[in-house]
Amino acid sequence: MSSTVYTFCRYCSAACGIEVTVENNRATRISPDKQNPHSWQDFCAKGRTANQLVEHPRRIMAPMRRVGDAYVEASWDEAIADIAARMNALIAADGPDAIGLYYGNPTGFSSSNVLFMMAWLDAVGTQNRYAVGSVDQNAMHVVADAMYGSILMAPVSDVDNCDYFLLVGANPAVSAWNWLETVPGGWKRTLERQRQGATLVVVDPVRTETADKADLHIVVRPGQDWALLLGMVKVILDEGLEHAADCRDLATGVDVLRDLVADADLDDLAVRCDVPRPVIEQAARDFAAAPRAMVVTRTGVSLHVTGTIGEWLGHVLNVITGRMDRPGGRRFEPGYIDALRLSGLATPPTHKSRLKGRDLVAGAHALAELSDEILTPGPGQIRAMVINCGNPVVSGPHGAKLDEALADLDLLVAIDLVQRESHRHAHWLLPAVHWLERDDLMALTSNLHDEPYVQYGQRALDPPPQAREEWRIFVDLAIAMRKPLFGVKGMNGFVRATRTLARLTGRSALEFTPQWLNRLFIATSRKVNGRKLSWRDLMNNPHGLVLGPSEFGHFRAALRTEDKKVHAAPPEFVARARELLAEPPPQAPARYPFQLANRRNRHSMNSWLNELPGLHPSGKRNDVIINTEDAAALGITDGDTVRVFSEVAEINLAASLSDRARRGVVIVDHGWGSRVFDPRGHCAPEKYGVNRNLLVDNADVDPLSQTAPLNSSYVGVERL
Repeated sequence: MSSTVYTFCRYCSAACGIEVTVENNRATRISPDKQNPHSWQDFCAKGRTANQLVEHPRRIMAPMRRVGDAYVEASWDEAIADIAARMNALIAADGPDAIGLYYGNPTGFSSSNVLFMMAWLDAVGTQNRYAVGSVDQNAMHVVADAMYGSILMAPVSDVDNCDYFLLVGANPAVSAWNWLETVPGGWKRTLERQRQGATLVVVDPVRTETADKADLHIVVRPGQDWALLLGMVKVILDEGLEHAADCRDLATGVDVLRDLVADADLDDLAVRCDVPRPVIEQAARDFAAAPRAMVVTRTGVSLHVTGTIGEWLGHVLNVITGRMDRPGGRRFEPGYIDALRLSGLATPPTHKSRLKGRDLVAGAHALAELSDEILTPGPGQIRAMVINCGNPVVSGPHGAKLDEALADLDLLVAIDLVQRESHRHAHWLLPAVHWLERDDLMALTSNLHDEPYVQYGQRALDPPPQAREEWRIFVDLAIAMRKPLFGVKGMNGFVRATRTLARLTGRSALEFTPQWLNRLFIATSRKVNGRKLSWRDLMNNPHGLVLGPSEFGHFRAALRTEDKKVHAAPPEFVARARELLAEPPPQAPARYPFQLANRRNRHSMNSWLNELPGLHPSGKRNDVIINTEDAAALGITDGDTVRVFSEVAEINLAASLSDRARRGVVIVDHGWGSRVFDPRGHCAPEKYGVNRNLLVDNADVDPLSQTAPLNSSYVGVERL
């Protein structure tokens, strides 16, 4: 007998509402929940095929311990005891920083995982924390912190009232309108505004699917978005096109911006970004003159050593032209949980990396540093790692070096559904649960929706008997290590007492679990449009609940700067911009004349889902896309096998000729090349595509966001 469960997809921030048909604890069908009032409109193949990962034939079903070159199943008691003992021995020998942890995208879409992972890290006391955010997201957090006073203050887009869209490094036609913010059906809504007369301008070195629909496509040189945006800021300030009231009353530092642009030459900026000066001038004037407009910057801006400056200048354009907290621009959505206030209650960790002396960004160090922190001897050297639902060898730069480092560890623990490339040296494989198998309340991201919205994510399936939710793994580890959860003395004893009480009474709800925190979040939630949310509201609205219309007027109150103003010219950003202006315009090295770019695939999710047979109907690989004229000069024809090489690695792929990429740019999709191993059946690993990030050196990073140049590194190409 079948049943139906209404929940939402947790692969990305779009959080599409889904309807799951369940029979004998199997999801026989996953379809969009058309009764969902908010979030189902971007439903895609990733959500539709989610059950394939649940039923993956190589899924890890029980804890597995490495013995020689093979794995054997073990009990959870054995796993937790062994891991705890080995970690405690390393801590006793060299302090808590001997333990490191990396977490990937799936962690961020499970609030229980994030909260209890942090509780365990605080218990252990290690600051060797690494996150996928340093791959593509850090620039946004650095800018938000410097300009608005909080790393979590991400403006959301009012697409329904916009007259002029300036999309920089964004491809919402494929990736949907979500990154840190989420605007369900945002691309369709943008096209509707365009039909009503709005102008759509796309800045991208590739003629993307979004650029196909644009009124103007500005074909910028990779990594030089900052020069284009600084040129637009210069035109607006030099010609007096700014919004005087916001420049005076909302922001500080506009005079510093005037000094910066006075020292910048527009012709020089045009050369740097390879965009004609008249195009820059006209775009600036049109943007400033539009009644309602917005700049949106995305990962295409972030994945460069200049990414933070590009991200900053996009925000500056919105601020100085009066686009913040006004219809058609960017606004702040408070959500039903004041995440900014909660984050302000905690003392943010401060720590400098051992070798480079770099600060934590958004609570984590850069993935680019991890391999050296493992391989370099000395006090504080990482000797044990937990990889929490991530694949850093494929996601980050110089994966071969990181693979070498992971092989050198005394202890590597992988928490995941299958054994991926980054887990091949793991001493322990711990079986996690899929989001179809757990409940979720994403309370701390409620301010990232484009309208006040809440939905409780009901689990649709029972997990395998030996699989465990990640939060429980971290709690059990803390207890076994005798390290106090959250760093709070007595917390472990409290957790053990609630477990005992639940067991003796047969009332599982008495055990301390994330559900306690979920209920607390709802009980202490803020009123939205005069309405107080209750737990009953959640349970009575399985399709989700829109709490009222979007409101303007919250942005100024939400600012966490001391003077409650936007800091438009943070000194470190201005100094970095001046450094870039002092450098000569970019020149490709003779041996590496091409820049390596990336492309979004609607059915792909970084390195996590490319092994699923239901995705990628056009093929299970990534080619190298070469500009037709560049290919002709190299004697390359469509389908030829070519070698793409850099100073650190080389890869072989099939060539696909196209005029979509500008000359001098080659495109290789990110997220391929991860093997999926078979620790139970010992069959050969499965592999689809090639890991293009092997080509990117980990030595060169954005000094502000610590992001590697995954989208602008120089490579060579030759026909084999």
